[in-house]
Amino acid sequence: MRLRLDIAYDGTHFRGWARQPALRTVQGTIEQALARVVGGDPRLVVAGRTDAGVHASGQVAHVDLDDDQTGRVLTQRRGDDRDPVKTLARRVQGVIGAYADVHVRRTTVAPEGFDARFSAVWRRYSYRLADDATGYDPMERHRTTQLRGVLDAEAMDAAARSLIGLHDFAAYCKPRDEATTIRTLLEFDWHRDAAGVLIANVKADAFCHSMVRALVGACAAVGEGRLQPADLAVLRDELERTSAFKVLAARGLTLTEVGYPADDQLAARAEQTRARRDRE
Repeated sequence: MRLRLDIAYDGTHFRGWARQPALRTVQGTIEQALARVVGGDPRLVVAGRTDAGVHASGQVAHVDLDDDQTGRVLTQRRGDDRDPVKTLARRVQGVIGAYADVHVRRTTVAPEGFDARFSAVWRRYSYRLADDATGYDPMERHRTTQLRGVLDAEAMDAAARSLIGLHDFAAYCKPRDEATTIRTLLEFDWHRDAAGVLIANVKADAFCHSMVRALVGACAAVGEGRLQPADLAVLRDELERTSAFKVLAARGLTLTEVGYPADDQLAARAEQTRARRDRE
């Protein structure tokens, strides 16, 4: 049985998503709890790995259970709840801690062909950035990056929108051997919320390493007047890392949503994505 897990977490005290020996990670924490509940050595496949300090409100993962593990799930009951899969989520959260910094929000039986990573068609992130116009709020320090000065939100928004489309984002990615940096940036814009915090909305088919934090860092440089909006497309097309802007801190970044096609298209999407990754 394949299960889909919808997950939220505060990344402040995690060393990222991916399991690492002797380090506290989101994947390791959930897998240990799953093992306590269903036995064996369950392994999660995630829609998008997040780095140390990055948060998530809409992370998605899947886990495959063998016959013995499935049997344990199907025999679980809790009170009047007759759905054993929902009971599993509650028991896993009970092992982690009811009010911990990671929360398995929902567990469901995955549709046929579903793959949390390869079936996804897009991922959406938000980034929170405060400046002197916003002021400093210590209650938000773990999820908002603070910069000095007053940033030009309109210029940042114009710069962000100029990058939308299918491009090679090598200038905005931390290089990895034999990994493509070609991505389709579907949405990228900025606005100030009611508290004056600058919020970036960033949506793409996929992201390469550090891409979102580099993109928002480049826009911050525009907001500070160190770069012009048109410079960001020029830097992108040069395909080389630059010192013209800084990659911003992880604390402001949150994975908010992962998009999937209709259930009858999940398997085809996963096959298509795997084939493209193999070619790359």
